[in-house]
Amino acid sequence: MASNFDLKSLAILALTLAICVQGSLGGITCENLNKDTCAFAVSSSGKRCVLEKYVKRSGEEAYVCRTSEIEADKVTDWVESDHCIEACGLDRKSLGISSDSLLDSGFTRKLCSTQCYNGCLNIIDLYFNLTAGEGVFLPKLCEAQRGDARREMAEIRSSGLVAPGPVSGVNHFKYTVAPAVAPSSA
Repeated sequence: MASNFDLKSLAILALTLAICVQGSLGGITCENLNKDTCAFAVSSSGKRCVLEKYVKRSGEEAYVCRTSEIEADKVTDWVESDHCIEACGLDRKSLGISSDSLLDSGFTRKLCSTQCYNGCLNIIDLYFNLTAGEGVFLPKLCEAQRGDARREMAEIRSSGLVAPGPVSGVNHFKYTVAPAVAPSSA
């Protein structure tokens, strides 16, 4: 009977140890990160972490780290280094994931710098996909950064769809709005 108890205890101990080791070696879970490590992190499942801000009932602002649906390419279990955050012109307290920062030529210059582009692969992977979503190829954008960056910024702003502007000499028509008629049930 004593050996049966020892065997059960050993099994429970082994199971507990296995769970603890898996939890400690299991990798990054976005929901466990704080606001100083969340932005630009990648979970053990390969999903990007995103920092969100909300207002408590007391009116106090609070931050929470969540797992996004955006997958990183070939990167898992990653908290971005302070070196890369600085080299790429990012902010640890960036909320969400957006391509808006690409409209800032100062940010694009830092993103395309040798220090960031060649040394911070997680960030380059993220912005490669964000620029692709805007119809822009990041290597081309960085090449243009060394030359005429304004044209590339215009492409990003327009996402390839530009509404025609006014042209002189064009006849302007007056349009009238007619009330909508309900369909008859005949």
